Amino acid sequence: MKKLLMLFMTVFILMLAACTSDSNVEEEVSDSEGESAGGEAIDFSIMSLPNSLDPHAANDGYSLYVMTNIYETLVKLNQDLELEPGLAESYEQISDTSWEFKLREGIKFHDGSDFNAEVVKANLDRVRDEEVASPLSFLFTEISDVEIIDDYTVQIHTNEPFAALPAHLAHPGGHMISKEVIDADYAQMEEGGNPLTEVNRTPIGTGFFKFEDIAEGEQITLVRNEEYWGEAAKPESIVFRAVPEDQSRIAELTSGTADIIYPMDPNDVAQVDANEGSEVQQRPSANMTYLGFNTEKEPFNDENVRLAIASAIDKNAIIENILVGIHEKAETPLNPTVYGYSEDLEPIEYDLEQAKEYMAASDHPEGFSAEVVLNSRTHQDVATYMQEVLSEIGVDLEISLMEAGAYQEYTANGDHEMFMGGWGTVTLDADYGLYPMFHSDNIGAPGNRTRYSNPEVDELLDNARVEMDEETRLQMYEDAQQIIIDEQPLIPVFHTKLLTGINSDLDGYYQYPSSFPYLKDLQ
Repeated sequence: MKKLLMLFMTVFILMLAACTSDSNVEEEVSDSEGESAGGEAIDFSIMSLPNSLDPHAANDGYSLYVMTNIYETLVKLNQDLELEPGLAESYEQISDTSWEFKLREGIKFHDGSDFNAEVVKANLDRVRDEEVASPLSFLFTEISDVEIIDDYTVQIHTNEPFAALPAHLAHPGGHMISKEVIDADYAQMEEGGNPLTEVNRTPIGTGFFKFEDIAEGEQITLVRNEEYWGEAAKPESIVFRAVPEDQSRIAELTSGTADIIYPMDPNDVAQVDANEGSEVQQRPSANMTYLGFNTEKEPFNDENVRLAIASAIDKNAIIENILVGIHEKAETPLNPTVYGYSEDLEPIEYDLEQAKEYMAASDHPEGFSAEVVLNSRTHQDVATYMQEVLSEIGVDLEISLMEAGAYQEYTANGDHEMFMGGWGTVTLDADYGLYPMFHSDNIGAPGNRTRYSNPEVDELLDNARVEMDEETRLQMYEDAQQIIIDEQPLIPVFHTKLLTGINSDLDGYYQYPSSFPYLKDLQ
């Protein structure tokens, strides 16, 4: 495993540090620019509509599923999961703490304004602006300055060496927003308005689709950007519709009302596959699904209580009996697809007798009652199993199913006791898989919904962000994960496979391990 990690590490560093040309990406101006690419309207049924269409405001899946079609980033992951230029035509690390980006010329935003170096600086300054208070700022805290060299060249300077910068710029938090709309958002702030408002109201990017309209709580319509700088999208429009109930989404797919549905419960895969005209695409993910505790609240501030619950849960039984063998058992905070995953960690094993001993040694030896909140049927099924087994150690579990938006707000504010959650390591790098989830600076909406705080973990994660020696960096992530496992602010339960129901006649669908759908080539 060590040799495999080192091989991956070498490829990853070469990919980051090399001056990256645009020889394998789309031409700056496509031959099809301004021409219709044909194609039909695509109906995409998802569980919930976005919390926001401002890339600096939202980090939930449903927001990102829509926004990745409107906006673009300087650097992007291709379908081989390699970093390559996006809105930048090339980039290179010119010193330990500086990166230079050459920008593509001639690109226009959906409002007709120019994409240039001034825009890049405005975006990266805004996401780091404390007055804006973006929950995505943690991605870019190492940036000290964005320097405009000329109209199409920027240099990004960091406080210390930061190897993960290109990967972070490929995250949706690095989406480029029209400077016109950013300026409008600042203007309304000066008049007493709330930050992160105007961009959500008027989402303007450079992407192959552009925002058309929203029927609040019902659907969002995107239409093809006929002036896109590269090859135009094939569908003429994408309609994202909110359909909270699993069986309602399935009924829409099998009847032909919906072309794509996401997410799906593993217990419904056979039903969709058996229907003529529909199928389930299964893809690997970078996700980890977990049972989380609010470590600031009793009794979950007691490590023995958390260890008791962790030891009482038979994950193999969950995989086989509830998830019909589709998803995979999780024992560590990182998915095996993520750089920084380690097989050398010592997980908490299922041991009911040990669980009872932990509970007896806790401050609540007689047990207690608690609420677990969640927002999907799959999580509800898993929690129902947990409700039964945890009663054996004196835990009376109440299950509360919430609407996705309300759940996000409830857990971000720390109102919960326990919750079922999921985290996708979008960048496929351990920094994003661990820093927002477990660093005390990120308690709440940025990702640390367990409200976990450990100075030693903070120090390891801080140091790993700027460590240039990859073997040392990997060891720091391994050490941090072992502490997290030993203290169990959350219990990793399973790593999901991405399950998407799709019209069998539809070609060109792709889904990244992050779970973001790529819809440009649908036909």
